Amino acid sequence: MRAIAEGLFTDETPPRLIGGKDRETGRIVFPCPSAKTHEPVPLASEGTLWSYTVQRYRPKTPPYAGPDAFSPWVVAYVELPGQVIVEAPLYGVAFEKVTIGMPVRFSPAPLNPQDADGVFIPAFVAMGDTE
Repeated sequence: MRAIAEGLFTDETPPRLIGGKDRETGRIVFPCPSAKTHEPVPLASEGTLWSYTVQRYRPKTPPYAGPDAFSPWVVAYVELPGQVIVEAPLYGVAFEKVTIGMPVRFSPAPLNPQDADGVFIPAFVAMGDTE
């Protein structure tokens, strides 16, 4: 699996996001800055939906580099407990079933599902009953 940017995911199976821990304050951010002030740390794989919106129109290109055939998606803000809030798509749940506080799990997804050799982006999937 090739991430859209270097240093986003761990090499383990399943992968985890890599955040950056400030060496002085201990504050964690995502993604990990390439500064010497931060050290890379693997982030929790599971969290809760802190907030969300639905992206209903195709973003401008650039910077959007996704497929030309646009489908709306949930833009999730996921709280990884004691670490950081991450913005990423949420898949595997109907828009009307999305609820703040629902449990989610990190699951990288292809930027363009039609591109077999494409890159993967940070994404989450809903856990539990979403049907």
